[in-house]
Amino acid sequence: MNGVLDRTLAILELLTQHGAGLELAAIADRLDIPRSAVHRLLADLVRCGYVRQTREHGDYQLTTKLVSMGLSFLSHSGIVDVAQPLLDRLAEVSGELVRLGVIDGSRLTWVARAQGARQGLRYDPDMGSDARLSCSASGWVWMAALTDDQALGLVAAQGLGSTADYGPNAPSSLKAVMEAVHATRERGFAMTEETYTPGLNAMGAVVRLQGQAPLGAITIAGPSVRFTRDKMEALGAELQSVAAQMAAASGASPFFNQRLHHLGQQAVAQPIYAA
Repeated sequence: MNGVLDRTLAILELLTQHGAGLELAAIADRLDIPRSAVHRLLADLVRCGYVRQTREHGDYQLTTKLVSMGLSFLSHSGIVDVAQPLLDRLAEVSGELVRLGVIDGSRLTWVARAQGARQGLRYDPDMGSDARLSCSASGWVWMAALTDDQALGLVAAQGLGSTADYGPNAPSSLKAVMEAVHATRERGFAMTEETYTPGLNAMGAVVRLQGQAPLGAITIAGPSVRFTRDKMEALGAELQSVAAQMAAASGASPFFNQRLHHLGQQAVAQPIYAA
């Protein structure tokens, strides 16, 4: 990792995983960058307002500037305007957390949500993180819309989510992942039971227009004690209906229009759907 840009982005990505901040030495050691270089880069990031240094311990923390930029982008893209009413309705029907993940290249990132739980246990993760495709409902339903070779390529590039870091039922082999993908493809929507997070079940449906590449995925997630397999199966048709409405409404979003144009060109060059 020698380039200034590569090192700067690596520092930012590392700090996103440590809300309380990290010391300069810890950043240098974890990224294998000389401390003098890290000091110069951190000074530039502080000067530009992306990082602050805490007074108590001298740790370096991210500011909200990156978050603000991301929220500004989403606001101007029209994604939230298109998605939020549909997510709110699905959250009310299901009584659980509903999220929208947007596909960009080989990544699926959660960008919008609606919370349906009004009492008891509530699952409420941070937005802006990428889904682990091998063990998430959003990942399974996305891969189900691709050929097996393309699905395997995505998992191979990102890696498997281990049971130590994710849920106790996270698939431990590529074969197990593909079995889940095949079941998802046959069912029409994904269902996971404690594969992503211990005590959490989830279901997902792909957002796509007929004949186009997937744009994203809508998921519903809740504690396994109440969000059971029977409840997920009962919500399958409603989830698929909302996903279809989301795809139909995507033309109102400049972001989705751009994604459709880009992905449409990719589909012409290299078809991505299984027969």
